[in-house]
Amino acid sequence: MKAIVYNRYGSPDVLRLSQVEKPVPRDNEVLIKVYAATVNRTDCGFLRAAPFIVRFFSGLMRPRNTILGNEFAGQIEAVGKSVTSFGVGDRVFGYSEVTFGAHAEYLVIPEKAPMATIPGQMTYEEAAPSLEGSHYALFDIKAANIQKGQRVLIYGATGAIGSAAVQIVKHLGADVTAVCGTKNVALVKSLGADKVIDYESEDFTKDDLAYDVVFDAVGKSSFARCKPLLKPGGIYLSTDLGFMAQNPFLALITPMFGKKKVLFPLPTISKSDVIFIRELIEGGNFKPIIDRRYPLENVPDAYRYVETGQKLGNVVVTVTHNGKT
Repeated sequence: MKAIVYNRYGSPDVLRLSQVEKPVPRDNEVLIKVYAATVNRTDCGFLRAAPFIVRFFSGLMRPRNTILGNEFAGQIEAVGKSVTSFGVGDRVFGYSEVTFGAHAEYLVIPEKAPMATIPGQMTYEEAAPSLEGSHYALFDIKAANIQKGQRVLIYGATGAIGSAAVQIVKHLGADVTAVCGTKNVALVKSLGADKVIDYESEDFTKDDLAYDVVFDAVGKSSFARCKPLLKPGGIYLSTDLGFMAQNPFLALITPMFGKKKVLFPLPTISKSDVIFIRELIEGGNFKPIIDRRYPLENVPDAYRYVETGQKLGNVVVTVTHNGKT
């Protein structure tokens, strides 16, 4: 089968389109014919092994799993003999957070992995980008215990995480202020934000509202800058380690020394999370934004674009089988 392979850490230049052996499912696994995947911040971090801590998961000197891609959508082609919850022909989408492997024509994954059937008439390309950004957002939203009636500011509302956060927080009944650039104000309003701040024309940290939660979904601000926005007992969340990796440290000390605190939870994803996100999609309460699409052969270009930091929502990879997608 065709796959995008990397055997050493580095820039997108280390990625190669190669012919590799088609995987065979074990008793507890399913074989998926991949029709769509994504390239996202997580993939980019594992490609370059940055930050360095990534190497403790992916391999100290070189990558153990040589095919990246954690989000996928496709059709089950074969199942192991102990698999009971999926069958051949099922259209599925999911998240391969341990072994990756979605930048290929075929992928094997355990039956109990974060995976579910694709909602209704949703296409593979629409389903593939449903989980990476949304599960990061959902995990942080749960950690902060965001509830109906609270006021939440989301900085970086056009990325995969931020755009999902706007929709999920609004679904929960909170009041959402979203921060984005000028050209994306209308887009963010369409996601359900109650108020949109254009960071190109005003400093969002000077906003006159007080917030229960400030969620930096792109890791480009700081607790020090956002602290004045928080109510007493308010929470600052960030998806990034912060300057000199300060956010994990602040998460330890701020609860002890002040009424405003930092949370830095380490996200995980479960099958129940996937089911919840699927229900949001089915109810019309969440739709992943798609910026660009690249064929499997052009995945290195997709990485280059994602690494510019300018993408809106998600970048999708399309996989063709005998001329069909």
